[in-house]
Amino acid sequence: MNDGPVLILGAGSDIGRALAHRFAMDGRAIQLAARQPDTLEADRSDIEIRHRISVTLHSYDALATDALEAFVDGLPEPPAIAVSVVGFMGDQAESQIDLGAAARVIRSNFEGPAAIFAILANRMEARGGGALVGVSSVAGDRGRASNYVYGAAKAGFSAFLSGLRNRLARTGVHVMTVKPGFVRTRMTEGMDLPPRLTAEPEEVADRVVRALTKNRNVVYVKPIWRLVMTIICAIPEQVFKKTSI
Repeated sequence: MNDGPVLILGAGSDIGRALAHRFAMDGRAIQLAARQPDTLEADRSDIEIRHRISVTLHSYDALATDALEAFVDGLPEPPAIAVSVVGFMGDQAESQIDLGAAARVIRSNFEGPAAIFAILANRMEARGGGALVGVSSVAGDRGRASNYVYGAAKAGFSAFLSGLRNRLARTGVHVMTVKPGFVRTRMTEGMDLPPRLTAEPEEVADRVVRALTKNRNVVYVKPIWRLVMTIICAIPEQVFKKTSI
């Protein structure tokens, strides 16, 4: 993998900011992409001063799929690594009765991230190297009554990453899937999260960088989540329907 810049898609999120700082610690130039890049000016300055690397800001809307090619063309330098942390949990109750709300959840967590990775994958394949890191979710491992629209979108993104990884296995382009589990961010603010299963954004970022250096394929930020989801996935459907998991 070359020493080119790291593109953070969804850089306004807590995990996005933590990733930017973590990659910058290693001396990598950073490209911060978000719908409102002007709001990231303080982060840009902070990262540049603290880590003495170049940081650029870019306007990026994951749902504006017609504009994604132009977005990639407009980057000052092709990224060596691209990380998508774009996500939108939405409200399950609302998604059950409002197809528009459900579509927004699905497009935000699957269509948008998959579309930009499809473009970047082709560019990286042509160059003969690069890495794509998709932040998916344990919610995609098995559908649950409380969040199956969000989970279905994440399941689709995980399957997309798996197939893309298989396709690019012999091209020098690595694709990694990250399943953070619970993360203490603004999106989960107010939720009663179990401490043992909950990571901080900085922990996610450090795990991503370390796993990427080892070319890991699928990463559970807290390893206990792999066991938890293995157990949940093994529960027979007839039994699962009677649970409140």
